[in-house]
Amino acid sequence: MRTHSFLTVLLWSSVFYVVHMTPSQKRTNKHSHSESITGLSENDGKTLHRTKRGWMWNQFFLLEEYTGPDTQYVGKLHTDQDKGDGNLKYILTGDGAGSLFIIDENTGDIHAAKKLDREEKSLYVLRAKAIDRKTGRQVEPESEFIIKIHDINDNEPKFTKDMYTASIPEMSGVGTSVIQVTATDADDANYGNSAKVVYSILQGQPYFSVDPETGIIKTALPDMSRENREQYQVVIQAKDMGGQMGGLSGTTTVNITLTDVNDNPPRFPQSSYQFSSPESAPPGTSLGRIKANDPDVGENAEIEYSISNGDGSDMFDIITDKDTQEGIITVKKHLDFENKVLYTLRVEATNTHPDPRFLQLGPFKDTALVKISVEDIDEPPVFNKPWYLIEVDEDAKEGSIIGQVVAQDPDVAKNAIKYSLDRHTDLDRIFNIYSGNGSLFLSKPLDREETPWHNITVIATEINNPKQSSQIPVFIRILDINDHAPEFANYYETFVCENAKAGQLIQTVSAIDKDQPPRGHKFFFELAPEFAVHPNFSVVDNKDNTAGIMTRRNGYSRSKTSTYLLPIIIFDNDYPIQSSTGTLTIRVCACDSRGNMQSCSAEALLLPAGLSTGALVAILLCIIILLVLVVLFTALKRQRKKEPLIISKDDVRDNIVTYNDEGGGEEDTQAFDIGTLRNPEAREESKMRRDVIPETIFQIRRTAPLWENIDVQDFIHRRLKENDLDPAAPPYDSLATYAYEGNDSIANSLSSLESLTTEGNQDYDYLSDWGPRFKKLADMYGGEDSDRD
Repeated sequence: MRTHSFLTVLLWSSVFYVVHMTPSQKRTNKHSHSESITGLSENDGKTLHRTKRGWMWNQFFLLEEYTGPDTQYVGKLHTDQDKGDGNLKYILTGDGAGSLFIIDENTGDIHAAKKLDREEKSLYVLRAKAIDRKTGRQVEPESEFIIKIHDINDNEPKFTKDMYTASIPEMSGVGTSVIQVTATDADDANYGNSAKVVYSILQGQPYFSVDPETGIIKTALPDMSRENREQYQVVIQAKDMGGQMGGLSGTTTVNITLTDVNDNPPRFPQSSYQFSSPESAPPGTSLGRIKANDPDVGENAEIEYSISNGDGSDMFDIITDKDTQEGIITVKKHLDFENKVLYTLRVEATNTHPDPRFLQLGPFKDTALVKISVEDIDEPPVFNKPWYLIEVDEDAKEGSIIGQVVAQDPDVAKNAIKYSLDRHTDLDRIFNIYSGNGSLFLSKPLDREETPWHNITVIATEINNPKQSSQIPVFIRILDINDHAPEFANYYETFVCENAKAGQLIQTVSAIDKDQPPRGHKFFFELAPEFAVHPNFSVVDNKDNTAGIMTRRNGYSRSKTSTYLLPIIIFDNDYPIQSSTGTLTIRVCACDSRGNMQSCSAEALLLPAGLSTGALVAILLCIIILLVLVVLFTALKRQRKKEPLIISKDDVRDNIVTYNDEGGGEEDTQAFDIGTLRNPEAREESKMRRDVIPETIFQIRRTAPLWENIDVQDFIHRRLKENDLDPAAPPYDSLATYAYEGNDSIANSLSSLESLTTEGNQDYDYLSDWGPRFKKLADMYGGEDSDRD
């Protein structure tokens, strides 16, 4: 018989329980022996006997958060193989072995080395074994046991949020749910009341209450008004141990806001308002603002303003400013002080989003009286039309009156009116106006084909107050007259075949006319009188503004006549009748049997029959090459460097040369040779002017040398007179500055300040014909007093 020994563990708990354990693995043997586990109970030691081979270690308990001075004793490992000679070694493995739980390897005593926290870990699984120190072999199989941590109330309830935010409509009934708060306790809910939480309210009464079990916060007072108080702060406490004494607690804050409902109607702070408006205020002008107060907020405070009645409901309007909830009173129509000076309005303010629950509180609107007085001002003249349309024939004579505009002062004073044209709308000064009566007349002839419409602006100004003026557009339509003759619509390249038959159509011609008769164009075609009976061709009018050119004989010969000129007269049907003669060139060409042109050149008949197409191409290429060489040679000759106008680099003076265009300014030193001034002898040489290439070579007239005369002024005068009397001198427009100030001009001053004649006796219309350079002077002196630039 073989004898087996088993590991016996003596487990001493902190409350001195006897713990029975079973090995995690079963061992089987043919022979069974009784074995024992020896442990100490709270009173005395007892010997327990068992007869089973298979062991199961029961769990045992250990209090958390132990604060004693010594380590907490857990239990003892022991085997019947231990003879007490220190030959066996006890080893503990598993959760926390060596750190939380330590074992005396000689005695097998197990201790808890640290405080244990059930909330961190509630149970530990450990394994124990005994090893022979000499052989290193296990004397007992490894066994497993569980240590469970007993909970104590060491955690207070904690809310899921440190602060809650909630809202509820004002005027809510009692018991209306606001929000639910939740607190959790980390203690063991299955062990005692450590995790049983009860809610209570510490701050916020008597407005709110809390359900002790669910944590739902409810209203406790009826009809709470946001306008009286909007914010509430409620403090809720959560206490464990069922709320009993000694329980731990935690708190949270709930911020509750009363949201607005439309329970207040708008009210005007005063019953009447006074405003004023000048009579010149245009429609849409803001006169003032009124506001009805509504203690509600948001859309509940939105107000719509309207005019309910009053004698000014047609003249004024009121709109709502959505941002400020104010009513803006505006002008709806033009006011007239002379017609009415005071208006009365009844303005109504209404909530746009009334709440049906509170309609019993009264009408959600209010009214106020608004008085508006009209102020008299000096108004500008008023035309009797918003615009004018004038039609005038394009052959109207200069000075003829084409129309009239009428304006008057709307004020009681009825000041006199002066009319003028805005010259920015009539730059060509085609029209003018009589300042006294507003009659428009022509200053220049009209041309419909050049400008069919003219849009000008007439200005009416009060004579006593020139600041008061108004403008009116005048549209002038130029009516067409028949002043242009019709002409061929295109350039026609007409040919006739040598083998043409009599009566054959060789060309269809049409005409155009720049005029635009009201009934449309109608043209007539016929041969010129001297060709009325033409032996070769005839003209057939198609009565549709086209004509056909017909042959009158059979066969034509290029060798005899290669080209025919056919004059055709074109008439229109407007008054006065206009006509023109167009000459049609008809070439005689060789054609095939189908009438397709093959050749129209008479020289082609003289070419030798043996000259091929390749030879013609070669001749053409040679001609092109010769032309290119001639062009290159001409271009090279033009690029030759010209002699500089100024011989000395130090001789630099300001020259102004006028060629009726923009010059080079001070840098243009090539325009005039000033060497003559510095060296009179050089003038005697036959030097040509180099600022312009003369078209003809003329004879230079010799004069007596003047270098003996040292008077420069006399020298200049002599040369000026000489050139003025020289008929061969070209008419160069040039101005040479010699840095010399001479005597007064023989033309005296050009200023009109010292003129003996009045401006009215002088005619400056000729300035308009001098071109764009004198446009400014023409605008200043050429217009009437009534014109405005």
